[in-house]
Amino acid sequence: MGEIYEVARTRINTSMLAQYLGKPVCFVGRVEKIHPTGTSFVLSDGAGKNATVELSEPLDDELSGVVEVIGKVSDKATILGVSYVPFREDAGTFDLGLYDEALKVIHEFPQHYPFGLKGSE
Repeated sequence: MGEIYEVARTRINTSMLAQYLGKPVCFVGRVEKIHPTGTSFVLSDGAGKNATVELSEPLDDELSGVVEVIGKVSDKATILGVSYVPFREDAGTFDLGLYDEALKVIHEFPQHYPFGLKGSE
């Protein structure tokens, strides 16, 4: 799934998972639960809804707080995570509710926020 870095990834929340089956996405949420094996974890979005992220390899280190995940939505409406980046907690509090509102605006007005365009297109 290395090709996922070479294509546009749509930012989504949990309620949008079913619309993006098989497509690359970016998901931001707060870590709620980590499976004991470390191969999956649950994130809650700004609306408080949960999404499961599945990994091909167990987590390297402890994961908490707000995390951005890059991956592809599976047929089970889970995210097959390719990479993740934890947000620094000391940089201030990230407002997931406000982020969720921004996602709604971006998806409501796609003509102003086109996905898939690169550079000077």
